[in-house]
Amino acid sequence: MIQTLLLSVMLAMTFHAQAAYPDKPIKIIIGFPAGGPLDAHLRLLVERLQSALGQTVIVDYKAGAGGTVGAQFVAQSPPDGYTLLLANTGTMVINPAIYTKAPYDTLRDFQPIARTAQQPLALIVNKDVTANSLKEFVAYAKANPGKLNYGSAGNGGISHLVPEMLKSETGIFMVHIPFKGSAPAFTDLIAGHVQFMAESVPQAANYAKQGKVKALAVTSAKRNPALPNTPTVIETGVANLEVVGFYGILAPKGTPADVTMKLSQAFKETLESPDIQKKMIEQGADPAYLNADQFTKFLTAEMPRWAKVVKQAGAKLD
Repeated sequence: MIQTLLLSVMLAMTFHAQAAYPDKPIKIIIGFPAGGPLDAHLRLLVERLQSALGQTVIVDYKAGAGGTVGAQFVAQSPPDGYTLLLANTGTMVINPAIYTKAPYDTLRDFQPIARTAQQPLALIVNKDVTANSLKEFVAYAKANPGKLNYGSAGNGGISHLVPEMLKSETGIFMVHIPFKGSAPAFTDLIAGHVQFMAESVPQAANYAKQGKVKALAVTSAKRNPALPNTPTVIETGVANLEVVGFYGILAPKGTPADVTMKLSQAFKETLESPDIQKKMIEQGADPAYLNADQFTKFLTAEMPRWAKVVKQAGAKLD
């Protein structure tokens, strides 16, 4: 009788613990400094996400090595749903291909929760660069080999790889200057210490509209609403380059299925909000929700595709 009673109490406690999630604040890690595109994206979602989850969402930054430091921290965190990672294309699918000894494996070490957005990149230059089109910039780069620098958010990310792809297709030469995130890279671009960047449209459009940089092209198949007068790379005839990056939420591998489902549903509710969708589109991003299973399949398909791109670009890091 006592054993039966104890078993009932234990089962009730287990059920209560599962049903109570989340019963404390949830921390979302970004592997880049504050002020970058991932930060802006998450800040847009946080208020609605907190409402959907009924808990405070804390944004934390662990910058370094193109998002690798933050990703490794989350991969090694308890799989309880209270420490998550907001990552981009570079962190999820490029880093594992570009680093000789990557400290994590996306599909082995993480539980995908939800894809949150897709967005192209803008190819931008310092406002004092004489080129006003991508064609003019390529001609300028060819006439000044080795004199141009391009900044990126860090080694191995999409903002590193896309300029390498452009170099490969056009035969130009630029020196890569990696930064610890987009925000410091933009600071040096505006100051003229680097002359070129490939960065997410929301961030690039914001600076272009302020007249601080010039947007030469976008990497999508169609023009972007945030930069309607900026042609696609393919339109310019300079290169056959089409790249769309993505953002997504991941948890440590082993996160319980019910927690994964609850988190995924909360992001679905957030991203389906007309207000959120309107703001994202105005910024230049496309709301692109995928649930946990769909996101897992998407990443499984993306990883070999980007590994091929990395190989073709000849980009490799130790």
